[in-house]
Amino acid sequence: MAHDYETHVAEAQRAAMTGWDFSWLTGRAAGEGPSWDYGARARSLLPRARRLLDIDTGGGEFLASLAPLPPAVVATENWEPNLPPARQRLSPLGVEVHRTSGLKLPPGPFDLILNRHGLLDAAAVGAALAPGGRLLTQQVGSRNQLELNEAVGIPAPADPGGWTLDVAVRAMEAAGLHVITAREEMSPYTFHDIGAVIFQLRAIPWQFPGFTPAAHEPALRRLDRHIRGAGGFTAHDHRFLVEARAQR
Repeated sequence: MAHDYETHVAEAQRAAMTGWDFSWLTGRAAGEGPSWDYGARARSLLPRARRLLDIDTGGGEFLASLAPLPPAVVATENWEPNLPPARQRLSPLGVEVHRTSGLKLPPGPFDLILNRHGLLDAAAVGAALAPGGRLLTQQVGSRNQLELNEAVGIPAPADPGGWTLDVAVRAMEAAGLHVITAREEMSPYTFHDIGAVIFQLRAIPWQFPGFTPAAHEPALRRLDRHIRGAGGFTAHDHRFLVEARAQR
């Protein structure tokens, strides 16, 4: 028997959020994802790297999945709640975790810089890479899941054209990086109950500022009725992938 609206809301509000662990959504939401495999490409680059930097590592989940790691690995994370799980997960692997943003990176040079959904400052990356070093990044674009903003009645916080592949590539080239790969896609992502929607809205507050289930209850109830009638609500993930090389 399907849960009622109140039960879904209560479950989503109780759901723990640590690092970038979205496993609570398993069975409640699903997406196709981009056609490329960021993890596979990152693994293929590891053998050539002795010094690796992972920007905005979250709880260290992705970086830990790449083990065994190069001899010297540094990770950054700027959100305080993520630091304890990141250090607990990564310290046994010999990874130093620094609290800092993508605007101020640890001293390099690094042979490989990874950035999966983190703040990307092309000038800072260019300065931190060793000659011939690689950057591999998968970014969340500014058109990400805007259907949710519209459905819940929360204006998107940024210009929808503000962070796209073209913008990122121009910044990297201006920083002296040679772009090797550049791909961009919009992938469908379907929420199968209102609890999954609420979890997502809680998980990325920078896109949904001021969200609370109580403040947005009328819109959430309308969306709940839509999901029950249509079998789901589909938004689109905006992702782009760039691999670049330092030329200096």
